[in-house]
Amino acid sequence: QVQLVESGGGLVQAGGSLRLSCVVSGRIFSVNTMGWYCQVPGKERELVASITSGGSTNYADSVKGRFAISRDNAKNTVYLQMNSLKPEDTAVYYCKYWRNMYAYWGQGTQVTVSS
Repeated sequence: QVQLVESGGGLVQAGGSLRLSCVVSGRIFSVNTMGWYCQVPGKERELVASITSGGSTNYADSVKGRFAISRDNAKNTVYLQMNSLKPEDTAVYYCKYWRNMYAYWGQGTQVTVSS
């Protein structure tokens, strides 16, 4: 089993920054992908950014140039640095760990950006 614990969400003014963290524990494959998704009420969860264990990254168009995903494989931790935040970034952010057909989610952390 794999457990994910997120932290770092909160309330910030537009233009501000937040850093999300997600620690993964349990039976972890050395080769895997980790990422961040966001969800607002009434909509499906959407990919924000992902990063493989080899360091390859992928971003949603809406966050390119503003968000940066990184990971520390030694600490089994993935980060999402969120800069130049906009009110439309307001959502619950979920950490995800996956490899092949196995996928695990964190409990989510609320990010609220005020205008």
